[in-house]
Amino acid sequence: MLGGLLALLSAATFAFNNAAVRKGVLTGSVAQAMAITVPVGLPIFFLVAIPMGAFGPLMTFSLATWVWLSVAGVQHFILGRYCNYRATKAMGAVLTGPVQQGGLVFTLAIAVIALGEALTPLRIIGILLVVGGPALSLHEGLSVRKAAKAAKAAKAAKADPADVSTAGDATILKVGEKAEEAKPVFKPAYFEGYLFATISAAAQGTSPILVRFALEHQGLAGSIAGGLISYGAATVFFCLFLLWPGQLRHVMEIKPVAAKWFTISGLFVGFSQLFRYMALSIAPVSVVTPIQRLSLLFRVYFAKVLTRDHEVLEGKVILGTVISLLGTLALSISTDLVLEYVPLPDFIVAIAHWHWP
Repeated sequence: MLGGLLALLSAATFAFNNAAVRKGVLTGSVAQAMAITVPVGLPIFFLVAIPMGAFGPLMTFSLATWVWLSVAGVQHFILGRYCNYRATKAMGAVLTGPVQQGGLVFTLAIAVIALGEALTPLRIIGILLVVGGPALSLHEGLSVRKAAKAAKAAKAAKADPADVSTAGDATILKVGEKAEEAKPVFKPAYFEGYLFATISAAAQGTSPILVRFALEHQGLAGSIAGGLISYGAATVFFCLFLLWPGQLRHVMEIKPVAAKWFTISGLFVGFSQLFRYMALSIAPVSVVTPIQRLSLLFRVYFAKVLTRDHEVLEGKVILGTVISLLGTLALSISTDLVLEYVPLPDFIVAIAHWHWP
């Protein structure tokens, strides 16, 4: 019960972190967001490491373990987070979420190739759903963008938006009707958003493999120590980036509103990671991981509350999010667990037990 609750808290706080970042990048830059959210995680892990006794394992880690954890930290908290923020700024947190779930596909691919894990029918279904969800969201988003162009053209020509049709970039107006005021519609930058969301998914989807190499059988204290190293390496890396001419000055020019939301985001993502470690220490991965995927739904809710006018929240986008969520659940849950609790015909059971290799 407690493990499931902690996993739910991890999902909710991670989703709020994404909504807060979206709020912040409306008036601030991605570099300014990184300058606050990356270092904030370090003191959070440091304060938790003291009562958890994490400094003992820290001193016993080998050089190879330090290297793996440092690389994982830079990959996850610098590359992955930067691309996440770029994608969120370009097309909003709601459209970015389903694409980022593709990180599970990257994790699974490496697990099959490098760790000898198997590809099963349930996982194949999960991959198809994870890919299909963002595709549906993209289709709906493009439809919304076309409708926004039509409304804008109608307003300019003093025509009713209902009397406007579009074909590609061409706009056809039925003139003679009274104009209607059209509310500004958020226009996502799809190419930039999908590009950086995919890179973020790859970076954050493969970094857990590096962490596993480094922290296998280390326990909760070792995990906290590992998180401390990863956050520390990411912080040092970003501080070196600030030495680049003009970067420190740009970061210091951050507006107070953006600084507030970036700080909130950094705190929430730090606590989200802590809740995750704590949940995994007292509950099975098969329970924690599916619950954490509910962050997709929390993300939609928080986006409606904080940044409704800067997101695409149409019906098919929400449906695409749900489809992507189902795909991540299929990738997270083992076939044996499903067969244990769901009665299925014998031929379905036989198919479900197929695996490759």
